[in-house]
Amino acid sequence: MDNTFFETKNLHRFFGGLHAVNNVSVKVPQGQIKAVIGPNGAGKTTFFNLIAGTLWPQEGEILFRGKKITAQKPHVVAGLGIARTFQTTRLFGQMTILENIMVGRHLRMRSGFLACMLNLPQTWSQDRESKARALAILRDFGLLECAHETASNLPFGRQRLVEIARSLATEPALLLLDEPAAGLNIYETKELAELILKIRDQGITCLVVEHDMSLVMNISDEVIVLDQGVKIAEGPPRTIQRDPEVIRIYLGDDHAQNIES
Repeated sequence: MDNTFFETKNLHRFFGGLHAVNNVSVKVPQGQIKAVIGPNGAGKTTFFNLIAGTLWPQEGEILFRGKKITAQKPHVVAGLGIARTFQTTRLFGQMTILENIMVGRHLRMRSGFLACMLNLPQTWSQDRESKARALAILRDFGLLECAHETASNLPFGRQRLVEIARSLATEPALLLLDEPAAGLNIYETKELAELILKIRDQGITCLVVEHDMSLVMNISDEVIVLDQGVKIAEGPPRTIQRDPEVIRIYLGDDHAQNIES
């Protein structure tokens, strides 16, 4: 039985003469951690932007839960249950950690934006529910003690966790993590790996762009390799590790020939 939860079909994205994403087809089963790797300029972030609606493909389709979501705006994609983080943190620096998480909760509030801005009575119970949910997320992330700390005052590694926590506040079914380990030290990366596995165990499917190969190999169910916009390999981490074409891209022809021999 085909249990495909998320799928791209023959995606293409051009920037002038540059073919940033070239005929990329991917299937992600529900409950899986799938990593996207490749050298700089491989098209990884462009691929993510196409999924999230920040960019639109010139050709191809994107399907989520069996429905076509190609060329939808970011807020529509988020509303459908796809959340994402970015290479650089995008927190509201002068807001508290709790307030940042509650920004994510607004996507799931039933009252409109104007009612929230006017603080109408109908929004009060929803605010209490959202705050309780936000505090629960912070507790799960080990951030409860700094809930009322200004976001800009946190160390970089903590800010990374807050951004992931805010994305989870939208109650996603699919989480896109764009280089979550960038700038983290060894201890923080280990903590991140445990967190991503915990998120997967909660039933949230994860698609992860990452350069840290140790992290990728330790958490991924499958790995996709992009090079110059083209998918050149896909499979379990250990298979990808020994793929001659992948080794050639990362280490050069001599290493690939040693593996083949």
